[in-house]
Amino acid sequence: MIKNIWSVAGVVAVMASCQTTAPPTQQTKPAAPKQPVLVEIGDESFSPDAFFQSFTKNRFSADSAKSLSAAEYFEVYTSTKLKLLGAQAQGRDTTSDFKEEIASYREQLAAPYLRDDELVTELTQEAYNRLKQEVRAAHILVAVPEEASPADTLSAYRAAVAMRGRLLEGSDFNDMAEKFSKDLTAKDNKGDLGYFTAFQMVYPFENAAYLTPIGQVSEPVRTKFGYHLIKVLDRRPARDKLRVAHVMIQLKPDFSSEKKKAAEQRIREAYNRLEKDEAWEKIVQVYSDDFQSRQAAGLLPLFGVGEMMPEFEKAAYGLDKVGEYSQPVETPYGWHIIRLVEKRPLESYAVMEASLKQKVLTDSRGETIRKAFTDRLRREYEISENPDAWSEMLELADSTLLEGKWKLPETFSADVENPMLFTIEKAAATSKDFLEYTRNRLKPRPKGADPKIVLRTYYNDFLNKRLLEYERDNLETKYPEFRTLMKDIREGVLLSQVMEEQVWQRSLDDSLGQVRLYEQNIDQYKYPARALATVVEAQDTATLNQVMSTLAEPPYLLRLKSEEIVFEENKTEFTAAQLNTLYLLAATMKKNADFVVEVAGARTPEEADTVSAARIGRVVRYLNGQGIPITRIMEKDYGSFRPVPDPNRNRRVSFQFFSRSRKDLERVMNLDAPGSVKISSGYFAQDHAYFRNAAWQVGKQTVDLPGRRVAAIEIEKIEEPRTKTFAEARGSVINAYQRILEKQWLDTLKQKYPVKVNKAELDKLTR
Repeated sequence: MIKNIWSVAGVVAVMASCQTTAPPTQQTKPAAPKQPVLVEIGDESFSPDAFFQSFTKNRFSADSAKSLSAAEYFEVYTSTKLKLLGAQAQGRDTTSDFKEEIASYREQLAAPYLRDDELVTELTQEAYNRLKQEVRAAHILVAVPEEASPADTLSAYRAAVAMRGRLLEGSDFNDMAEKFSKDLTAKDNKGDLGYFTAFQMVYPFENAAYLTPIGQVSEPVRTKFGYHLIKVLDRRPARDKLRVAHVMIQLKPDFSSEKKKAAEQRIREAYNRLEKDEAWEKIVQVYSDDFQSRQAAGLLPLFGVGEMMPEFEKAAYGLDKVGEYSQPVETPYGWHIIRLVEKRPLESYAVMEASLKQKVLTDSRGETIRKAFTDRLRREYEISENPDAWSEMLELADSTLLEGKWKLPETFSADVENPMLFTIEKAAATSKDFLEYTRNRLKPRPKGADPKIVLRTYYNDFLNKRLLEYERDNLETKYPEFRTLMKDIREGVLLSQVMEEQVWQRSLDDSLGQVRLYEQNIDQYKYPARALATVVEAQDTATLNQVMSTLAEPPYLLRLKSEEIVFEENKTEFTAAQLNTLYLLAATMKKNADFVVEVAGARTPEEADTVSAARIGRVVRYLNGQGIPITRIMEKDYGSFRPVPDPNRNRRVSFQFFSRSRKDLERVMNLDAPGSVKISSGYFAQDHAYFRNAAWQVGKQTVDLPGRRVAAIEIEKIEEPRTKTFAEARGSVINAYQRILEKQWLDTLKQKYPVKVNKAELDKLTR
């Protein structure tokens, strides 16, 4: 179809460009002098400045990168204004569908205005720099709930300060961690957390660990768990991520000593056969109890420091060369022989920036970002709080608030006069508003939380929510460029809708008109000599061979996962949050018809053997119910053979995306080295650049391309020049038909809204 400069595609492009730009500082401009009129269309008049601003933004033609001249764009400009006048006369901008679409665009466009993007960038760069280094630290935890009473919080803080004083005086950190830390693992590890890097600890803890010098103990660090004293034991450059394969002999907690001994004998038997140069793949098939990895020669997903059991991680990182394997290693889950498959260094910031930014916004750093923004709004706006109303509200806080079952006394609910609780500028929030907000968000609090502090948390969250809403509702007033952007969006959506009705859909529906136009202009619709072929272009021969090998085994692994879901012990039922995760997963699958999802289940050794399969089955049935066919779902039951350090996450179902699309494979291959691979399939004319040095014949061949690039070409068939059938020419016919319909429509609009041009002003702009 013909694409107008105001098409939906244009709207989306505008949105994409705007979402990466932080809001500029507000400026007050003096009133502009009265402008002369450039053109009158019906009762509307437009100035040279208005035209020139539109010309500057939209001077490129709709169907090419060619820059239009001012005279050429003037025709586009007047046509666009005519169409908008026609759409407005029909009341299209007042319909509920139109308003809903504009609201959806506005929500997305407002997002960068409702956070501090400079801080997001700063934290993203900080996280990347920290990923270059690993910290080994130990800690002592003085536990106190996040919403404890001031007295309990102060008591915990003083206890942490006192412990730090003893440490500075020479007390042994390990002994104190073992005796006093409320971290349940401290009895075994004496507070030593091992090595970790960015995103593996809550942000305040991570911050202190990266900022405290080696050998020193931090000041008390507050997290949601309590106060931590952090001693930094070591720092080192970050290790590469690893991909390994393993042979695994399972151990279960209830194994007798005889079974444990038999498991060890079996792993040593496997190791001895490897030492006799028996093939790794054969040994995996014969010995490994990890059924899922056994199907792939024992291959496991990529992992980094802190992501596997310590014993497993130590052995894996002790391997130097690809293909080297370890001595048998025991973990709580079994015996392993580990073989190094790949070492992958940290990717460049340019490659990782988008994924890191998403992590920054969603992990504990997100709270830092939200707080910084709402703190700024509190400084910008006049906020008036009503202490009497708040005191009355605070008296209602009781223990039921901690249980998530808070109910107001009936007398209060009936008699309250609903006083104003606070105002933001002139926008008021009442006690009733706050109560409704809180009632809809009640959840149990941990033992030791204080009801009054919990209610204060709800209040602060409510005030921040109202602040953000006030800021969002006033963006057009506060930021002139946002006001202009939303005007452009409204006009773009309006124009798309009216074009759909008047031109695009009419051209599609009138099949007789299409055939008539084709027959009248049949000589315009011809194919040159063509080859049906697939061309794989790469930066060098090694890359080309890698791509060709991967192409032979679809579906193709994507660097895209969905959020995993974690179950309660021996449970398979979904929570509301998990159903939302699955809904988003299904939406992703529906949006990308070539996607295939791997649904992988895991369980702890203590759970029933069948529970991971049951969880997978429930997920698959949900996806089927959402319209995702079984042919687009791969099931993997890892049982208890894929443990991770966090024992809760071993009760998980995780999701890995694959794709059957060669274009998706192309995108994956280009993530690390943009432009290194290009995959094209379809018909090619003989004069195409790919075929200048290629034989014009059916079959496979490899050719050299300019810039030392290479291409593998497979020609399936060759066709001589011929006239296109109507079906083949239909796209071009529809485009031509749309141009005819659009001209007829514009002629009608010009009759209704006469166009009067100020030639003198136009000459100034076009000469």
